[in-house]
Amino acid sequence: MINRVTQQTVQRSTLANLQMNLSKMADLQGQMSSGKIITKASDDPSSAGRAMSYRAEKAASEQALRNATDGESWLSQIDSTLQSAVSALRRARNLTVQGANSGAMGDTSREAIAVDIDGLRDALLDLANTKLDGRSIFAGTTSTAAAFSDTAGGYAWNGVAGSAVTRRIGPEATVRVDADGSAAFGEGAASVFQLLDDISADLRAGVDVAPRLAEIDTRLDAMLSTLSDVGTRYSQITEAKSSLEFRVQDLTSRISGLEDIDLAKAVLELQMQEVAYQGALGATSRVLQPTLLDYLR
Repeated sequence: MINRVTQQTVQRSTLANLQMNLSKMADLQGQMSSGKIITKASDDPSSAGRAMSYRAEKAASEQALRNATDGESWLSQIDSTLQSAVSALRRARNLTVQGANSGAMGDTSREAIAVDIDGLRDALLDLANTKLDGRSIFAGTTSTAAAFSDTAGGYAWNGVAGSAVTRRIGPEATVRVDADGSAAFGEGAASVFQLLDDISADLRAGVDVAPRLAEIDTRLDAMLSTLSDVGTRYSQITEAKSSLEFRVQDLTSRISGLEDIDLAKAVLELQMQEVAYQGALGATSRVLQPTLLDYLR
Protein backbone atom coordinates (compact mmCIF):
# COMPACT_ATOMS: atom_id res chain seq x y z
CA MET A 1 0.00 0.00 0.00
CA ILE A 2 1.36 3.42 -1.00
CA ASN A 3 0.89 6.18 1.53
CA ARG A 4 -0.49 9.40 0.11
CA VAL A 5 1.86 12.36 0.59
CA THR A 6 0.28 15.78 0.55
CA GLN A 7 1.73 19.26 0.69
CA GLN A 8 0.44 19.56 4.24
CA THR A 9 2.24 16.37 5.27
CA VAL A 10 5.50 17.67 3.86
CA GLN A 11 5.02 20.96 5.70
CA ARG A 12 4.40 19.26 9.04
CA SER A 13 7.42 17.00 8.63
CA THR A 14 9.65 19.87 7.58
CA LEU A 15 8.57 22.11 10.44
CA ALA A 16 9.05 19.28 12.95
CA ASN A 17 12.64 18.74 11.74
CA LEU A 18 13.24 22.48 11.83
CA GLN A 19 12.01 22.61 15.43
CA MET A 20 14.24 19.66 16.34
CA ASN A 21 17.31 21.46 14.95
CA LEU A 22 16.37 24.60 16.83
CA SER A 23 15.92 22.61 20.07
CA LYS A 24 19.37 21.05 19.69
CA MET A 25 20.87 24.51 19.20
CA ALA A 26 19.09 25.76 22.32
CA ASP A 27 20.44 22.80 24.32
CA LEU A 28 24.00 23.48 23.15
CA GLN A 29 23.70 27.19 23.89
CA GLY A 30 22.35 26.34 27.35
CA GLN A 31 25.30 24.03 28.01
CA MET A 32 27.79 26.69 26.94
CA SER A 33 26.17 29.40 29.05
CA SER A 34 26.03 27.18 32.18
CA GLY A 35 29.28 25.32 31.55
CA LYS A 36 27.49 22.08 32.45
CA ILE A 37 26.50 19.05 30.40
CA ILE A 38 23.96 18.00 33.02
CA THR A 39 21.55 20.73 34.10
CA LYS A 40 18.82 18.37 35.30
CA ALA A 41 18.73 14.70 36.24
CA SER A 42 16.79 13.74 33.10
CA ASP A 43 19.68 14.90 30.89
CA ASP A 44 21.71 11.82 31.93
CA PRO A 45 20.18 9.87 34.85
CA SER A 46 23.17 7.58 35.28
CA SER A 47 25.77 10.34 35.37
CA ALA A 48 23.51 12.54 37.50
CA GLY A 49 23.20 9.74 40.06
CA ARG A 50 26.95 9.28 40.20
CA ALA A 51 27.48 13.02 40.51
CA MET A 52 25.04 13.19 43.43
CA SER A 53 26.88 10.35 45.16
CA TYR A 54 30.22 12.12 44.65
CA ARG A 55 28.74 15.38 45.99
CA ALA A 56 27.53 13.67 49.16
CA GLU A 57 30.95 12.09 49.67
CA LYS A 58 32.64 15.42 48.98
CA ALA A 59 30.45 17.21 51.53
CA ALA A 60 31.37 14.62 54.18
CA SER A 61 35.07 14.91 53.32
CA GLU A 62 34.92 18.71 53.49
CA GLN A 63 33.34 18.55 56.95
CA ALA A 64 36.01 16.10 58.10
CA LEU A 65 38.65 18.45 56.67
CA ARG A 66 37.21 21.37 58.65
CA ASN A 67 37.27 19.20 61.77
CA ALA A 68 40.89 18.21 61.12
CA THR A 69 41.89 21.84 60.57
CA ASP A 70 40.25 22.87 63.83
CA GLY A 71 41.84 19.95 65.68
CA GLU A 72 45.22 20.84 64.22
CA SER A 73 44.85 24.36 65.68
CA TRP A 74 44.07 22.92 69.13
CA LEU A 75 46.99 20.51 69.15
CA SER A 76 49.40 23.10 67.76
CA GLN A 77 48.41 25.51 70.53
CA ILE A 78 48.75 22.82 73.20
CA ASP A 79 52.15 21.78 71.84
CA SER A 80 53.58 25.31 71.95
CA THR A 81 52.03 25.97 75.39
CA LEU A 82 53.49 22.80 76.90
CA GLN A 83 56.90 23.52 75.42
CA SER A 84 56.81 26.95 77.06
CA ALA A 85 55.73 25.33 80.34
CA VAL A 86 58.59 22.82 80.18
CA SER A 87 61.06 25.65 79.59
CA ALA A 88 59.67 27.60 82.56
CA LEU A 89 59.85 24.57 84.86
CA ARG A 90 63.42 23.83 83.79
CA ARG A 91 64.28 27.43 84.63
CA ALA A 92 62.67 26.91 88.04
CA ARG A 93 64.77 23.77 88.52
CA ASN A 94 67.96 25.67 87.75
CA LEU A 95 66.99 28.31 90.28
CA THR A 96 66.26 25.60 92.85
CA VAL A 97 69.72 24.13 92.27
CA GLN A 98 71.18 27.60 92.94
CA GLY A 99 69.05 27.96 96.07
CA ALA A 100 70.22 24.58 97.33
CA ASN A 101 73.78 25.92 97.49
CA SER A 102 73.14 27.24 101.00
CA GLY A 103 76.82 27.66 101.90
CA ALA A 104 77.32 30.49 99.40
CA MET A 105 73.80 31.92 99.49
CA GLY A 106 72.74 34.81 101.71
CA ASP A 107 69.22 35.85 102.68
CA THR A 108 69.11 38.51 99.97
CA SER A 109 70.11 36.06 97.27
CA ARG A 110 67.63 33.46 98.49
CA GLU A 111 64.88 36.08 98.45
CA ALA A 112 65.78 37.06 94.92
CA ILE A 113 65.55 33.42 93.79
CA ALA A 114 62.24 33.04 95.61
CA VAL A 115 60.85 36.09 93.76
CA ASP A 116 61.99 34.60 90.42
CA ILE A 117 60.29 31.30 91.27
CA ASP A 118 57.10 33.14 92.20
CA GLY A 119 57.18 34.75 88.76
CA LEU A 120 57.65 31.39 87.07
CA ARG A 121 54.71 29.99 89.06
CA ASP A 122 52.51 32.81 87.77
CA ALA A 123 53.76 32.23 84.23
CA LEU A 124 52.97 28.52 84.47
CA LEU A 125 49.50 29.27 85.81
CA ASP A 126 48.86 31.58 82.86
CA LEU A 127 50.05 28.91 80.44
CA ALA A 128 47.84 26.28 82.10
CA ASN A 129 44.84 28.60 81.61
CA THR A 130 45.51 29.16 77.90
CA LYS A 131 42.36 29.38 75.79
CA LEU A 132 41.59 28.85 72.13
CA ASP A 133 38.44 30.38 70.67
CA GLY A 134 37.22 31.09 74.18
CA ARG A 135 37.71 27.53 75.46
CA SER A 136 40.37 26.26 77.82
CA ILE A 137 42.68 23.75 76.16
CA PHE A 138 43.46 21.97 79.45
CA ALA A 139 39.97 21.65 80.96
CA GLY A 140 38.35 18.96 78.81
CA THR A 141 34.71 19.48 77.87
CA THR A 142 33.92 21.91 80.68
CA SER A 143 32.94 25.48 79.86
CA THR A 144 34.77 26.84 82.90
CA ALA A 145 36.48 30.20 82.53
CA ALA A 146 39.85 28.85 83.69
CA ALA A 147 41.33 25.37 83.84
CA PHE A 148 43.08 26.12 87.16
CA SER A 149 42.15 28.50 89.94
CA ASP A 150 44.07 29.58 93.02
CA THR A 151 41.75 28.83 95.92
CA ALA A 152 42.16 28.69 99.69
CA GLY A 153 42.59 24.92 99.47
CA GLY A 154 45.29 25.12 96.82
CA TYR A 155 45.32 25.09 93.04
CA ALA A 156 42.12 23.41 91.87
CA TRP A 157 41.69 21.90 88.43
CA ASN A 158 38.26 22.83 87.08
CA GLY A 159 38.10 20.29 84.28
CA VAL A 160 35.90 17.23 83.97
CA ALA A 161 37.77 14.04 84.85
CA GLY A 162 37.78 11.51 82.02
CA SER A 163 36.34 13.93 79.47
CA ALA A 164 37.95 14.66 76.11
CA VAL A 165 37.45 17.12 73.28
CA THR A 166 37.45 15.15 70.02
CA ARG A 167 37.15 15.86 66.32
CA ARG A 168 35.80 13.37 63.78
CA ILE A 169 38.13 13.08 60.80
CA GLY A 170 36.49 10.09 59.10
CA PRO A 171 33.46 7.80 59.22
CA GLU A 172 35.08 5.71 61.95
CA ALA A 173 37.98 7.91 63.06
CA THR A 174 38.14 10.52 65.81
CA VAL A 175 41.12 12.28 67.37
CA ARG A 176 41.39 13.83 70.80
CA VAL A 177 42.46 17.46 70.42
CA ASP A 178 42.72 18.67 74.03
CA ALA A 179 45.10 17.70 76.86
CA ASP A 180 44.44 16.62 80.43
CA GLY A 181 45.51 19.56 82.54
CA SER A 182 45.55 17.56 85.74
CA ALA A 183 47.99 15.08 84.20
CA ALA A 184 50.29 17.75 82.80
CA PHE A 185 50.30 20.23 85.69
CA GLY A 186 48.90 18.18 88.59
CA GLU A 187 46.19 19.50 90.87
CA GLY A 188 45.74 20.60 94.43
CA ALA A 189 48.69 19.94 96.72
CA ALA A 190 50.33 17.83 93.98
CA SER A 191 50.25 20.59 91.38
CA VAL A 192 53.37 22.19 89.94
CA PHE A 193 52.09 25.57 91.13
CA GLN A 194 51.92 24.40 94.75
CA LEU A 195 55.37 22.86 94.37
CA LEU A 196 56.86 26.18 93.31
CA ASP A 197 55.03 27.90 96.18
CA ASP A 198 56.61 25.41 98.60
CA ILE A 199 60.10 25.92 97.15
CA SER A 200 59.69 29.69 97.40
CA ALA A 201 58.58 29.38 101.03
CA ASP A 202 61.48 27.05 101.84
CA LEU A 203 63.97 29.50 100.37
CA ARG A 204 62.61 32.36 102.45
CA ALA A 205 62.63 30.18 105.57
CA GLY A 206 66.21 29.04 105.00
CA VAL A 207 65.17 25.40 104.47
CA ASP A 208 67.29 23.21 102.20
CA VAL A 209 65.46 22.93 98.86
CA ALA A 210 67.66 20.14 97.41
CA PRO A 211 65.02 17.45 98.14
CA ARG A 212 62.56 19.41 96.00
CA LEU A 213 64.55 18.65 92.86
CA ALA A 214 63.12 15.14 92.66
CA GLU A 215 59.60 16.57 92.85
CA ILE A 216 60.39 19.00 90.05
CA ASP A 217 61.71 16.12 87.93
CA THR A 218 58.46 14.20 88.52
CA ARG A 219 56.42 17.14 87.28
CA LEU A 220 58.76 17.60 84.30
CA ASP A 221 58.29 13.95 83.35
CA ALA A 222 54.51 14.40 83.47
CA MET A 223 54.67 17.44 81.19
CA LEU A 224 57.01 15.72 78.75
CA SER A 225 54.78 12.64 78.67
CA THR A 226 51.76 14.79 77.85
CA LEU A 227 53.80 16.66 75.23
CA SER A 228 54.82 13.38 73.58
CA ASP A 229 51.20 12.22 73.45
CA VAL A 230 50.14 15.53 71.91
CA GLY A 231 52.89 15.22 69.30
CA THR A 232 51.63 11.77 68.29
CA ARG A 233 48.08 13.02 67.87
CA TYR A 234 49.27 16.12 66.00
CA SER A 235 51.10 13.91 63.51
CA GLN A 236 47.98 11.76 63.09
CA ILE A 237 45.70 14.70 62.41
CA THR A 238 48.07 16.42 59.97
CA GLU A 239 48.34 13.21 57.95
CA ALA A 240 44.54 12.89 57.96
CA LYS A 241 44.22 16.51 56.86
CA SER A 242 46.57 15.97 53.94
CA SER A 243 44.65 12.85 52.89
CA LEU A 244 41.31 14.67 53.13
CA GLU A 245 42.58 17.59 51.03
CA PHE A 246 43.59 15.14 48.29
CA ARG A 247 40.23 13.36 48.57
CA VAL A 248 38.27 16.60 48.16
CA GLN A 249 40.33 17.53 45.10
CA ASP A 250 39.81 14.07 43.59
CA LEU A 251 36.03 14.19 44.12
CA THR A 252 35.87 17.71 42.67
CA SER A 253 37.70 16.45 39.58
CA ARG A 254 35.32 13.49 39.25
CA ILE A 255 32.24 15.71 39.49
CA SER A 256 33.74 18.08 36.94
CA GLY A 257 34.42 15.16 34.59
CA LEU A 258 30.76 14.15 34.74
CA GLU A 259 29.12 17.58 34.58
CA ASP A 260 31.43 20.11 32.92
CA ILE A 261 31.40 20.63 29.18
CA ASP A 262 34.32 20.28 26.81
CA LEU A 263 34.28 23.87 25.58
CA ALA A 264 36.11 23.25 22.30
CA LYS A 265 33.83 20.31 21.46
CA ALA A 266 30.70 22.29 22.40
CA VAL A 267 31.70 25.23 20.17
CA LEU A 268 32.32 22.90 17.23
CA GLU A 269 28.99 21.11 17.73
CA LEU A 270 27.13 24.43 17.96
CA GLN A 271 28.71 25.65 14.71
CA MET A 272 27.75 22.41 12.97
CA GLN A 273 24.22 22.68 14.32
CA GLU A 274 23.95 26.28 13.11
CA VAL A 275 25.00 25.18 9.60
CA ALA A 276 22.41 22.39 9.69
CA TYR A 277 19.75 24.83 10.91
CA GLN A 278 20.49 27.32 8.14
CA GLY A 279 20.27 24.50 5.60
CA ALA A 280 16.97 23.38 7.08
CA LEU A 281 15.64 26.93 6.82
CA GLY A 282 16.59 27.04 3.14
CA ALA A 283 14.90 23.71 2.46
CA THR A 284 11.80 24.76 4.37
CA SER A 285 11.42 27.93 2.32
CA ARG A 286 11.16 25.82 -0.83
CA VAL A 287 8.81 23.22 0.59
CA LEU A 288 6.19 25.52 2.12
CA GLN A 289 3.08 25.95 -0.07
CA PRO A 290 3.14 29.16 -2.17
CA THR A 291 0.72 31.83 -1.01
CA LEU A 292 -1.43 34.23 -3.03
CA LEU A 293 1.24 36.93 -2.52
CA ASP A 294 3.77 34.71 -4.30
CA TYR A 295 1.47 34.60 -7.34
CA LEU A 296 0.87 38.35 -7.26
CA ARG A 297 4.62 39.05 -7.33
